[in-house]
Amino acid sequence: MAPPPVVTGLSPNDGPPGTRITIRGENFGVRATDLIGLTICGYDCLLTAEWKSPSKIIAISGPGKGLGDVIVSTKLGGVGTCNVKFKGKYSGNIVWKMGLNCQNFQINIVGYKNENIGPMKDSAVWVEETSFYPWDRHSLSSTSFQQDDPLGLSVEGTERKLSEDDLNEKFPNASGDITSENFSACWFLLENHLATSFNDLQAGLLHLKRKVEGQKEGHLSFLKTNVGAVMDQVDTLMVLKERYENDVTTFGSEPTLKLEKAIKESEREARKLYDDVLARRDRAEKTRNALNVLSRFKFLFCLPCSIARNIKKGDYDIIINDYMRVKNLFLKRDIPVFKMALNVIEQFISGIKEQLHTRLVKMPINVDEQKRLIRYLINLDSSYEPAWDAINGRAIYLHNLMKQCYEEDKAAIIEDLNKSKNSNSVSKYSKYTVLQETNPCPQNVFYVEEMCDIISELFPDIWKLGQAYFVGELHVKVEQGHKTAFKHMVLNIMEVFCKRLRAAIIPHTLDKNTDRTTYEPWALPDVDVMAIYLPDCLRYVRNSYSILVKLDLPGEALDIVLAFIMDLRIHCMCIIFKKTTDSVKQFSKQEKWKIEISESHSGITDLPLKFEQSVQDLIQVISESVLKSELREGPLLENPLAQKEFDKQIELLLATFYMVFDSLTNKGNSDDDDDENRSPIVSQLIGTPSSMYRSRTHSQKPVWEHRLLMTLANCQYTINVVLRNIVEAFSKNGYIISPNIIRKSKMDLENLERSILESYLEQKSDPLVGTIEPSMYLGRFDWDTKVVPTDLRPYAKECINNLIHVHFEVNSISVKLVDSVLPQVVQTIAEELYRLMSCVQKFSTAGIQQAHIDISALQEFFSAYSTSKAKDHFKEAMELIPPLGQPDKTIVEDILQKCRTKMRLQILCLQKS
Repeated sequence: MAPPPVVTGLSPNDGPPGTRITIRGENFGVRATDLIGLTICGYDCLLTAEWKSPSKIIAISGPGKGLGDVIVSTKLGGVGTCNVKFKGKYSGNIVWKMGLNCQNFQINIVGYKNENIGPMKDSAVWVEETSFYPWDRHSLSSTSFQQDDPLGLSVEGTERKLSEDDLNEKFPNASGDITSENFSACWFLLENHLATSFNDLQAGLLHLKRKVEGQKEGHLSFLKTNVGAVMDQVDTLMVLKERYENDVTTFGSEPTLKLEKAIKESEREARKLYDDVLARRDRAEKTRNALNVLSRFKFLFCLPCSIARNIKKGDYDIIINDYMRVKNLFLKRDIPVFKMALNVIEQFISGIKEQLHTRLVKMPINVDEQKRLIRYLINLDSSYEPAWDAINGRAIYLHNLMKQCYEEDKAAIIEDLNKSKNSNSVSKYSKYTVLQETNPCPQNVFYVEEMCDIISELFPDIWKLGQAYFVGELHVKVEQGHKTAFKHMVLNIMEVFCKRLRAAIIPHTLDKNTDRTTYEPWALPDVDVMAIYLPDCLRYVRNSYSILVKLDLPGEALDIVLAFIMDLRIHCMCIIFKKTTDSVKQFSKQEKWKIEISESHSGITDLPLKFEQSVQDLIQVISESVLKSELREGPLLENPLAQKEFDKQIELLLATFYMVFDSLTNKGNSDDDDDENRSPIVSQLIGTPSSMYRSRTHSQKPVWEHRLLMTLANCQYTINVVLRNIVEAFSKNGYIISPNIIRKSKMDLENLERSILESYLEQKSDPLVGTIEPSMYLGRFDWDTKVVPTDLRPYAKECINNLIHVHFEVNSISVKLVDSVLPQVVQTIAEELYRLMSCVQKFSTAGIQQAHIDISALQEFFSAYSTSKAKDHFKEAMELIPPLGQPDKTIVEDILQKCRTKMRLQILCLQKS
């Protein structure tokens, strides 16, 4: 901004309108175009101003009157100030006196009082036309010149009542201007004196006549007064004529042609001398101008190099700032050089846009870097949709990565299966480390872990970028339909993620309408392997799901993953149950028949304890991994399908344990020796004595009867203890087993218990009872005997000893089984005695005594384990024997007393504690 102009001197400092004034001062501009305003005494005089130098201006004063300022205005300095004053005044009439000769013109100004020189006045000298220019710059017409009324009447206060259009209609092609060639007096009078009275008009006419007469007299006096000047002018004209005639004689009638020819010849000669110099000067000027332009606009022309340098550095912020600055400064200029430079810059910027867009969609890339690239593209006014392209790029990358992972792991499984078939060995996964030598981690599990890692790492970036786009954080316009498209994108990712995982670990849950070529079910490992690693798979999926929940995804997207988690939980529960069920099936082969010592329950092996421990382990596993609900997951057993599957697996597990007991009691499937499978001979009286307690085989496995008793004890323990403990264990963890399942399992075990008891009794009582009759009639004994009885018959003693042996055998296995087995054996013996007594044809007195002694002793010895039916049979057998007389009763009682004394140990053995 330049300093304002200051006027310090005026020459002259006063004068009438039209005075030529030399204005001196400071800061008038460096060129003529810098002068934009000049006022003298309040009137605009810029039209007559002539800029000479930064400190000098020449101008002609206007019609200002009185003291006033001379104010100069410039482009850079604005409106200036004035230290001196100019006084405008009227000095009277002006008479121009001109002395004319051939050498110069001389003007003398003489003042005449009360008379002004105008276009209608006579003058002895040439009057400058600039004296009559209009002071108002807005009009240059002749009407702007103010003249006196020729009638000498005042027109002040006269109202104009006829419009110009009306006058044009009445006086076509006429005018009211006195100076006009088509002047009309009527127009003039109607326009200026419409309201003037007739008397005034007469007075004006007289005034006009006097004025005309005065002017006629004035011409003669004017000539008399200026005769000297007129004669000088005539002499001057005569001199001009003589000289012109001499010039015509000397130079011809048209001397300008020769002059023109001479000038052109001089110009040609001059060009011959100075063409090269002028050409070099032009080139130098052009070069100088070009260098000046380059120096002045160095920023514009050096910008491409600067852009290339900043691209290498990665300073895109500087590039964008420089580009926006260039656009603001030079975009609207029509200079060709600038346009060429801008085109080059635009080419660089187009390349930068493509480069930034390529980096934007190229993966992998973090979200912050993408946001920065989006900001660059927006600032560069790119035609791309950077925010949406970035979201699409991430989604495509995620889909490709999931597909690649799916194909690689699927191919690895197929390759390992082929190797396994060729080598008949355990498959070793080349891509992953084997976690366990016995149960190598299957490829399916590695695939689930990889997929969960992909979703957990990449999907949050898509969601965050999408949210930033839709909430306006990226400062881009959101296109219509992008919200719907983004929602479909998220749902599609969730569906693909869950379907691929379903195909890998739970292919049976795939929807029937699913494309099996895209989501081909995988080959699944064994149940034992899957039971180990399925909880890990569930944990991977849950971790990914927790990350998705924290992102605040729509419920529709989360429900897709939640449905998959529910199916995986159900399948995981089934697999764990199935593994436990399979291990329970092997219990029959793992039974060692070793009796566990227990204060409350005797005779049981470790079989029911192992089963209970297996169920406890099962509960712990499914509680920690399956049944326990995590974020947004409902209780598993509230799902009808899960509850149904849970009940089914519990029922199957209990049924499998029942089958284990059943297989242990199935004699046909036993691997015992042939001699053990034969019915034992328990009589020493009929000539083929055998040991009542057979020795174990070389494998130390108990005999068949002992195994039956152990299994029977196990059944009772399972019914009374194990089932109750299992129900309580599930209840403690918040899971209720259906009472119908427990009831059915108890019924099955009770039926099995009865079946085992019948098998044992068949194994023990039938041979025992079958020897009573042969032993009773051994030695051709007859109840019509004459031999007086002195003791019990041998068959009775043998029955007592056999029952004691059974008691010992059962008691050695389980004390609680004695009350279940012995009453059945006693009842069978009593029934056989009743049958034998009913078959006797005739009793002698000695036979009657002997029969009473034998049956009374057996009834007394077996009383502790006699059932009501056994007592009835004994009573009925006694009724079949003829009654005793008093002497006979005494004999029988004495013999029984002797027997009690001799067989006191046997009596103690058959008594309950």
